[in-house]
Order: sequence, then structure tokens, then C-alpha cells
Amino acid sequence: MTTAAAAAHKIVPLRTWTENDAKAAPFADQQQSNKNNFERNKKESIIRRTTVAYGIVELLKRSKKLEDEEMRIDNFVVFLSNEVRSSPSWDDINGVGMISSGLSLMIEEPSYLSALLEGEDRDGRIVGRCLEVELISVGPQVNVSMPPEAETALNNVWNNYLAGMNALAAVAEESNRCHLFARLLYELFTHEPFPDDAIAAGAASSTEPPMKRAKPFDVSSRKTLMLTRAKGDFDRAEKPFQIPCIVRMQKLGIPASICLMTQNLLEYALRGDGRQSDDAYESLGVVSEDLHLLLLDPDRFLFDNENENTDNMKLLYRKDKLYGRDKEETLITDAFCRVSRGKSEAFFIGGFSGSGKSMLVNCLRKRVNAVGGYTIKHKFDAMSQETPLSGVISAFNQICLMIKGRARPVIAKKLSDEFGDDFGLLIRLLPSVSVLFPELVSSAIHVEDAVTMNARSVSFTLLRFVRVVSSPRHPVMLFLDDMQWADSTALDVIRTILSDTMGSCMFFVGTYRNNEVQVDHDLFDLIEKLEISNVPTTKVSLAGLDQEDLNTMISDALCLYPRICKSLTGIVYQKTKGNPFFVLEFMQSLKSRGLLQYNSHQKRWVWNEDITRGEEITNNVLHLLSSKMNGLSDNVQTLLKAMACFGTSTNESVIGYLSESAGYSGVRNGLEGALHDGYIEKDGEGYLKFVHDKVREAAYNLIPDSDKKQFHYDLGKALYSSCNGKDVEDAIFLPIASQINHGKEWILKDNEFSIAIAELNMKAGKKALDGCDDKAAYSYLGTALSLLPEDHWESHYDLSLRVYFLMASATNSNDEAELMLQKIFEKARCLDDQLPSYLLLNEILLSQGNPKGAYDTCASVLSQLGEPIPNSVTPEAASSMLAETLTMYEEVYNDEWINKKLEDEKIRTIAKIYNTFVIACFLCKLRHILVYHMCRAVQLSFQNGTCQYTPLALIHFAGYAMKDEQPASICRIAKNAMSMLKRFDVADQYPLFYLNYYGRVAWRFESLQVCADKLRRAFEAALSLGHVDIAFYCSIHVIKNSIFSGASLRSILKEIDYYLHLLKTYKIETARTFLLIFRETVSLLIDNGQATSIEATPFVGDLNDPGNKLRESTFFHKAVQCLWVGHTERCRYYSEKCMPILGPLAQFTTYMSKFYHALNSLDLIRKKNSTKGKEVARVAIPAIRDAAASSDWNFTNKLRLLEAEQQSLRQTHRKAVPLYEAAIESAKRSGFIHEQGLACEKAAFYFMKVKNKEKALEYFQQARECYFQWGSFVKVDFIQKELDGLNWLTSSSG
Repeated sequence: MTTAAAAAHKIVPLRTWTENDAKAAPFADQQQSNKNNFERNKKESIIRRTTVAYGIVELLKRSKKLEDEEMRIDNFVVFLSNEVRSSPSWDDINGVGMISSGLSLMIEEPSYLSALLEGEDRDGRIVGRCLEVELISVGPQVNVSMPPEAETALNNVWNNYLAGMNALAAVAEESNRCHLFARLLYELFTHEPFPDDAIAAGAASSTEPPMKRAKPFDVSSRKTLMLTRAKGDFDRAEKPFQIPCIVRMQKLGIPASICLMTQNLLEYALRGDGRQSDDAYESLGVVSEDLHLLLLDPDRFLFDNENENTDNMKLLYRKDKLYGRDKEETLITDAFCRVSRGKSEAFFIGGFSGSGKSMLVNCLRKRVNAVGGYTIKHKFDAMSQETPLSGVISAFNQICLMIKGRARPVIAKKLSDEFGDDFGLLIRLLPSVSVLFPELVSSAIHVEDAVTMNARSVSFTLLRFVRVVSSPRHPVMLFLDDMQWADSTALDVIRTILSDTMGSCMFFVGTYRNNEVQVDHDLFDLIEKLEISNVPTTKVSLAGLDQEDLNTMISDALCLYPRICKSLTGIVYQKTKGNPFFVLEFMQSLKSRGLLQYNSHQKRWVWNEDITRGEEITNNVLHLLSSKMNGLSDNVQTLLKAMACFGTSTNESVIGYLSESAGYSGVRNGLEGALHDGYIEKDGEGYLKFVHDKVREAAYNLIPDSDKKQFHYDLGKALYSSCNGKDVEDAIFLPIASQINHGKEWILKDNEFSIAIAELNMKAGKKALDGCDDKAAYSYLGTALSLLPEDHWESHYDLSLRVYFLMASATNSNDEAELMLQKIFEKARCLDDQLPSYLLLNEILLSQGNPKGAYDTCASVLSQLGEPIPNSVTPEAASSMLAETLTMYEEVYNDEWINKKLEDEKIRTIAKIYNTFVIACFLCKLRHILVYHMCRAVQLSFQNGTCQYTPLALIHFAGYAMKDEQPASICRIAKNAMSMLKRFDVADQYPLFYLNYYGRVAWRFESLQVCADKLRRAFEAALSLGHVDIAFYCSIHVIKNSIFSGASLRSILKEIDYYLHLLKTYKIETARTFLLIFRETVSLLIDNGQATSIEATPFVGDLNDPGNKLRESTFFHKAVQCLWVGHTERCRYYSEKCMPILGPLAQFTTYMSKFYHALNSLDLIRKKNSTKGKEVARVAIPAIRDAAASSDWNFTNKLRLLEAEQQSLRQTHRKAVPLYEAAIESAKRSGFIHEQGLACEKAAFYFMKVKNKEKALEYFQQARECYFQWGSFVKVDFIQKELDGLNWLTSSSG
């Protein structure tokens, strides 16, 4: 600003303004009808006068030596706003000026802060102001301009000036300024002359000790003795202000903060020997800082606390303020900002308990909400019955409730599209999804029973969910607290999601106590794996607050100037090392012990440094809390101890049931007391939570170590007695088991009770297993088994059968599962009781890569069930069975049969086993036995009716058994099977069904693009179900169909790398090898592997070994590569290697191989007049014609291209040209951009051959554009060379 700017304001002498302001808003001695208005006006006047005082101090700081007269009130003016108002406003003051020196400054709030605070005082509260000052005019003494950097320089000059003076003279000068400003401050607030005897009276009173003392109220004899040691100094703590002028200010209603400031200003000059009070100001610079603080937060520091009950005055902590963490707050904010740009990131915070880790994370919540993100949280708990994996799942379950209130329709549609047929799987894992799809709940629940999930399937299902709900516009912040209690299973879920390369957008924040984790903890393994996976990861560690930040915290709590709190801060820091939570408890302890008291006369907190420093107070926060809790009532202590046994949070209904027990009847009253005393709080969702981990630990320590096991057991038994026979919810059910299990030795003393608790644990294990918590399930079931008597198979057969089967399902050890199942096979009384175990054993054997074991098991069980199981099947017998089954299909398949429900449970079980048997036969390469048994499975349905296993049997029949000569029948059977599958709606069969339908059959009547998309969905569904082998078979078909449909090569490469990334976890070597073979082809087509190749290469073994499963794929891809890069001889070599070994199940690959072999052979005829090539084309073209008859979309363009090339060789221009055009148009219609480019390329070479350079140029250009869109720069470069040569020839001939 300039002097002209100041002229825009109204200038009023300070004395005049003070008198006018006093009339407008008197402090005291007036009665007003509206008390609220009176208080508001009074506070506004105080704000205005404090603002003027701040301006004057800033002027005085910038002035050289002044005469006493220049420090009088009549030497100052006030700049007021020119805005017309009915009455003065609290922000009227715009500046102050000094008449004698001509020095003036403006007082303003930065515009950005004004905008932020706009409207915040609508509730009547006067908000603080962060004011700045700017010099605008001066007399001859100093320069006019005073930017901030100049102000700093001026301060340095002033400091140097003072340093150069005689030290005593400098002190005397500053003392005089403080005294003169005290006079001015007195007159400014009282609008009375400063009394001439104030200094003398003040000097007389200055013999009193400093006022950081407190008088005890209602203290124990121990405290009285302690206070006596202070030699009586503490007894005078309740005295009011002693200096008469300060007493007068307080009587006039001036805030105690201003009275204290005035007193401390006077104290600087009160002692003639150079000594002053500890609280005396050292300079006007410190005064300025205090005035700035008063204006910044007037409710806390400027205005008096109006609480009349000072006996129970509370410390006013800023609960939401983060002290001393500016650097860490910046780091976590920056990390989240990076995530909101579209990439997941991890942030780990270590620190001692109580260091503020959670507070640091919570400071980010508003930002997450502001950008439309979702914040979810879970706190791991060593005492909780919930396992870490369940905790992670429950955290994600929270998101659905958040989505319901925001973008429900959009997210609901995306979830439906993503999960589709396996939607029930998602609802089972995350029940809250049902709030987004109320109409689908019933059908989804119906699907649940057949579905099993393990930790990996949980991980992938959550990953798919996060991909849908998270985005740069709506990032997800997952906060996991106390990760020292997490296990590898839960952390693997986090790693899976964060490592995703296909579109998830999650900010993960994990906190842990770094003094409670060893170097081999799974947490550090997670961090290492994330860094290896190139997931941006930040690690910070929180220490205690330094003394400066701690002083700010204490100053805020005491509502007292920071400079006065420094002595207390030093003591607190010594005891707590700056740990924020310990500080809070330590300060509360000082208050409760009478060492920190509120002086109602001076309206401030007071203490005695010597007593506080000398008192023996524990430096262990747990001891501090436990000592405090020992003084609580029995009911409150019982409630706290009971809650501590359950963990950091407890369902409120648990306390309700517990209160029904005679031994815990007082916990309801205890709950009220614990809530009132601030030990626990309600979270609004039916749970009671300890306010801090240390509070729970202290409560748990109330139970002697020797009594803990008994306490847990008694607690569980009391709950069991209250709930026995009642239909209680899961929130009650699991805690009962977890508590009562502590007393197994007491349970075993009562056989009847022991069986009851075994049943309880069995139910708990089943519930945990249904919730995908295998680890908790195994623990509960193990306890159940240990409670059974030695003769349990005879005395409690049904319970034994259920426990063993559930344990086999829950264990993560296949060997242990097989042992449990073998025990069932040994002890079960009938085959029906064994069947579920046989089915589980088959799943285990297939997952182990032991199809022979699964084959033998299925054969044995089916034989016991009365099914004929031949040791071998001849080709003739297989063909006969196939013809018989096809005839039955034509006769039986109609609406009546479709609606005929299979009622016989035994036949239903046989049908299910047959589906597994077929897979085992396929993996064992038992071709004819495979045909026999899949036909038998279909015939069973024809004879007995349909069930949920019929569609899979039909698609197996169509995909594995049917021959190329029966395309119409294959298509009809496959489509009917799909229709039946939708009717039965069985989620766990979708992946296998889709693999057979879209991977083996649908290419005959669906587009390759549709097949790739459906197989992609099947891959994700299979991983979500834990069907890993099926998933990666699907992935191979996805890539195959994507390549042959002309999808972007870059996108295919990205998808292959995604699958390879997942295989680092799932470790299926065969799938990895196939994908690497695909990748090699794609990389070569893109840039010949120059920038897209990787170190990993497929290990294909001995290609001369007939038993090598990779020969077919290796030779085929070598042929494909050679065809596209123009190596015709090598292409013929590999095609001839490939064709004889293509199996009957590789039908689509067979057709593609015939197409490429024929196309390459026709090219060889052109180049070398090979007669052998004519025979290849003669055989291939009818086969491709048959394929095109059933699938115009996938094969017509190929047929037309072969025909065009054939006519080109025959030199029949009239036929060749339209066939080339038809091939191009057909490929374009089907979206096969690569084959459109290939047809254009072949057409261009044809026109070059017939000397039509213009047409050749046109088709080469089209080919280049197609190859560019496809992403094959190898082909682009090849075509460009042809174009360059053609252009050169054209220009030369011209």
C-alpha cells in the first residue's frame, strides 16, 4: 500500500476513538435487555482494541528511540474502514499511525485467508484473524517502503544497533518502552488515565513470589504433606492480581489475558536492581507475538473463560490439531495427491503407541472426502476374536454404504458388469453390496452355499471390487492401524491390490508400533515386495514432540501465553519425552493431584515448578492410567476389564447380555461411568471402543496375570449362560467361544459341558469358514476336536464327522487335509457320509497337479455307486457311445425334459463326480475313456432329469466329444447348454463352463472378440473362486483369441504381462510357458523384440519328444511368426511340423494353422513354383469354407483371401480383384484390422505383379495404416520400404 491507500480510510485520534468505542460497547456497569448482544458487543470491542494494540506495538518495534511524550495515547491515530455500518464491527480497524514521527502502518488479513474464513462467524462466534502489517507512510526518520524482506533486514539492523549500545542502556530503553506501552495499554482498554502511583504500588507488591503456584482444594493428607514441603509458597496461589492498576482493569471487565499482559509489561521495570518476574516481558517483540496469538484465537486466549464452576475446570485440548508433524503431514498429503492422479501407493507410519500415528492419518480424511474419495479403516487387535483377514474384508465392506449415498447407480452398474454371473460371490464376501442391489439379494444368497473361497480367491475378488469402485476421481484410502498384529495372509491381500497394473486406484496407509515388530515381521516383507513391484512406498517414523511443539500443545490446553508455559513444558517433556498421548494423561494426572490448578481470580491455570518437578510421578503411561483406574468404582472397573478381554472394541449387545448374568449385573452402570470419564466412546454403529490402545492395555492390566485365564473363562461362561437357548447374532456368538476357550482345562472336567462347548466351537468354525476366515475357522475347529472324548466317533458320530470335514476344508496344508479325510473314510459308517469328503479330496488332488490320483478316486467312488467303470475303452467303443448319446439327445431334448427335475440325490452326486472325472481324464490324456465317461454323464441326465450339473456335462460333450464333421450338432448342443446354465444360475461352475464354451466351441458361432471378453471374465471369476488352474487356462485362450481377432498388440502385451505378474504368486509353470510363447510372438510383431522383449523366455524342452505338451504350441507360433515377417521357407517347415501333431481338441488352432499354411504355400508357389504348395491349398480351402459356413464373422475374410491368392496364381484378374476386395471388406466388418492389412498387402503385391502401380500404391498405403493401428511396427516398416521402392520406380519411369 501507499500513503494514498491510507487516505482511503477514515483517520480518527486514538483517544477520541477509545471514548467513542467505550460508549458504543461498555465493558461493565451497564444493564442491557439482551445479554447475548451485550456480550457480543463487548467481545467485538475487545477485539478492536487488541487490534489497535497490536498495530501500536508493531509501530514501536519499527521506531528509533522515542521520547516519553511520543508514547502517549494522544500521539496515535486509528485508520477505520469507510464502509457505512449501523454500529462498529469487530474488524473495523484498518491501521494505526504515530503523529510525531509520521510513521503509519496498515493492518490487514491476507485475501486468501479471508476467503477461507468467510461466513465462519454466522453462529455468533467471532473467528480469529491472522493479521499482517505493512508500513505505508513515514516521516523523515525512515524510508517509506517496507516489504517483508525489508522488515527482516530492519529488525537485523535494530538488533545490531542494540548490540552496539551499552548493554545496561539497551535494557533500560526496552524497559522504558515496555512500561510506556503498559500505560498506553491501560488507557486503551479502560479509557482512564494511568494512575501515577501504579509503579510504586507495583514495586511494593513485587516482593510476592511468582504466580505460577496453586492452592490445593480438597486434597488428601499425602498431598497436604507434599505441599508443606514447598515451605508454604503454595498457600498464596489463590491471590488475585496485586498491582492496583491491574486490579482496576479486572474490575472494569478487561479480560484476564490483557490484565496479565499489562502486569508482565510493568514487571519488567518494577525491580530497581535489574531483576524481574519470571513472566516479565523481555521486549516488545514478544508482546507483539502474544497480541498476534490473542487475535488469532480470541476464544481460547483473549476472552475469559465464563465457566462459573472452576472447581472442575477442564483442560481445553485441541483434539483435532496435529502438533509438530508438518513434515510428515506434507509427505502423506503429497502421496495421496499422486494417488488421485491414477496410481496406487503405500504409506507406512511407525512410532510408539500414543505418538500420533492415527492423528496424522486422520488429518487426511477431509482431503479424501473433498475429492470424492472413500476412506475405510480397520484396527488390528491382538485380543480380538476376528482374524486380520476378516478385518481387511470388513474394511472393504464399509465402502458400499458410502457408495449408496453418492454414486449408487453408476457403481452398481459397473459392479454388475464386472462380476456378472459370479455376482453372488461378491455378496458373500461383502454383504453390504446388497444395499446397492436390493433386487438381487435373494438369488445371490441362493448361490452362496456351493461356493468356497480361500485367501487368494478373497484377494482377487477384492482386487476386482477395488478396480470398480476406485478411480482418480474417487480414490480409496485404506487405513490399517496397528499392523504389528497383522499376519501374512492379510498383508498378501494388500500386496495383491496395490501391485495391480490394471486400473485400481488405492492409497494404502499402514501404522505400526516400531518397538513391537522384529526385523523378520511380515510387515517388512510386504514393504520389500511392494518396492520390488515398483509400487511407490513411503516410510516415516514418528518420535515424540520437541519442546517447542510440546509447548504449543500445552499453551493451547491451558489457554495461556506460550512463553509462560515453558517452565511447565520442560517438566512435562522430561517425564513424557514428548509422547502426545502420555502428555495428555500426565497433564490430567497433575490436575487430579492438585499440582495444576485453575486460579479463579486471575482466570488462568497455575502451578508450582519446584513441587511439580520434585514430585515422583511415573514416567510409564500404563502405570499412570492403571493407578487412575484403581480409584474407579467396582462397576466401572468390571466393565473396563470385560471390554479389555474382547479387544479395542465390543458390540454393545455383548454388554447387554453380560449384564443379565448375576456376576456382571453392574456393568450397565459401569458403562455409564466409563463413558462419562472418557475411557470409552460409542462409534455410532453399535460398538463401544476404548479411546486409545493404552487405555485398553491399562484396563487389561487391572486383571492380575495369574487371574487372566480364569477371568476370560468366567466371562465367556457368563455370556454362554445368558445366551444359551437364544437366537443370538454372530457378534455375540463368536466372542463367547473366544472367551470360554481360555479355560479348556475347566471345560474338560464336565463331559456334558465339554460337548456343548465343542458344538459351540464347531458352529463358530463353520461361521468363520463361511466368512472366508480359514485361520479362525481352523482354530475354533481344533478346539472343538480337543474337547471331544476319546470315543467320540462312537459316542458323538455326527459331531465328529462335521468337525473333521470342516477342519479338512479350513486347513491350508493339503497333507493335513488328506489325513483328516482319510480318517473320515476310515470311520464313516456309510458311503453317503464319505461322499462330501471324496469330492473335497478330488479338489485337493487336482489343485496339487495330481490328476491320476483324482482319476483313481473318482473311478473308485463311481464304482461303489454302481457306475460301470471300464479299465480301457477302444476307439470303436468310444465312437459307438458318442453316436448313441447323440441319438438320445435328438430324441430327448425338449421342454419337457428341460423342466424334468432330477430328484434322486444319489444320481445328482454321480453327475457331480462325473464332471470332475472328465477333467481328470482330460488331464491324463485318456481320450477314449474321456469320451466314454462324458457320454455316460449326459445319458444319466437324459434318463433321470436335469440338475445343476447337466449344463457342464453337455458342454463337455460338445467341446470334447463332437467331431468336426458335426458342426451343426456341436453348435446346437453348446447353445442349449448355455441356456440351461443361465436357468440354474450356479456361480461356481461358470468359469469351467465358459472355458469349454468360449474356449473350445463358441468360435464356430460367436465372434472371437466376444469369446476373448467372456474368457477374460471367466479368468477373473475363477481366481475369485480359487480355481487357479481353470483361471490360467482361460488366460491362455484370452490371449489366443485376442491375437487372432486383431486386438491392439500393445494391449495384448500389457495383458500378458499382467498374467505373468499374477503367476509370480500362483506359480503355474505350464501356463507361464504358454504365455511366454504368446509374448514372444507379440513382441516380435510389435518391434522384433527391440524394446518389448523381456529376460524371461519360454522353456519348451525337447521338441523331438512326442510326449512334450509344448511341441504343438511352439511349432504353431514359430509358423505364425515366420508368416508375418515373410520367412516363407521357415513358415512351411514349422507348419509341416505342427499339422500332424495338432490334437482333436485344438480345433480352432487347426483351422488357423491350415489357413496360415495354405497362405504361405500359395506365396511359395508364386516365388518358387512349388507343386507341393498347391496340394496344401487344395486341402485347406474346403476346410476354411466349411468353417466360414458356420462362422461368417471369423472365417469368411480368410476364405476370400485364399481364393484371391489362388486366382492370382491362375492369373484370372477378373476373379482375383473382387475376391481381394471381399477379403478386405470382410476383415474390416469383423474388426480384424491385422487381416485387413494382410489382405491389402497381398492385393498390393498382386497389382504390382500386373503392373498397376497406382492400385498397388493405394493398397500398400491402406496396409500400412492397418498395421499402424494394429501396433505392428515391423509390418509398418516392411510396407514403408515397399512404398519407397514403388515411389522410386514411379518417379524414375516418369
